[in-house]
Amino acid sequence: MMKAAAPLIRCDWPREDADYIRYHDEEWGVPNTSDRAIFEKLVLEGFQAGLSWITILRKREHFRDVFNDFDPEKIVLYNDKKIASLMADPGIVRNRLKIGATIDNAKAYLKLAETGSLSRLIWELAGGKPLQNAFTLQKQLPAETPTSKAISKELKARGFRFVGPTTVYAFMQSMGMVNDHLVACHRHAVCANLATAFKLPEGKVP
Repeated sequence: MMKAAAPLIRCDWPREDADYIRYHDEEWGVPNTSDRAIFEKLVLEGFQAGLSWITILRKREHFRDVFNDFDPEKIVLYNDKKIASLMADPGIVRNRLKIGATIDNAKAYLKLAETGSLSRLIWELAGGKPLQNAFTLQKQLPAETPTSKAISKELKARGFRFVGPTTVYAFMQSMGMVNDHLVACHRHAVCANLATAFKLPEGKVP
């Protein structure tokens, strides 16, 4: 009789939720240098402010549909009619300030892209490589750090909104700028190995 495989050890926060488990096992903490992916995540983390991430995660595909796959060049063209349609859409978080911030963030992204790369800017501010933490308990994870404060300050200076230090730190965790999987979690070593092969994104700091 074959012995059953031992269950995978994970961080505490996915619990038994299938969507959270998939996100934890496939995305969270994986270093990402795509400008568009980084823009999308900044926007979604802004929408998440005051809510739980699972709320945004379950609406993410619809967010992508109605926000033109987070194409900044299309978002900057949104008019009052488009904003009204978004405010009437129960498939997203209907918050006028956050929708307005998304348009402003698209403008800031395009302005920045004239001379450089958003990804390169943020990764340089994050230290140029993924930080490897070694937390053993979920309560040890910080809500913000000096680095997230510095990135937040820089993004705000460049016209981005809803990018406070706590929002930015959650963004950093998800995009693999820090490895905050608990050391016992099966993903900690995976993300640490990915970090050894990390290369700064091409482009220059604007």
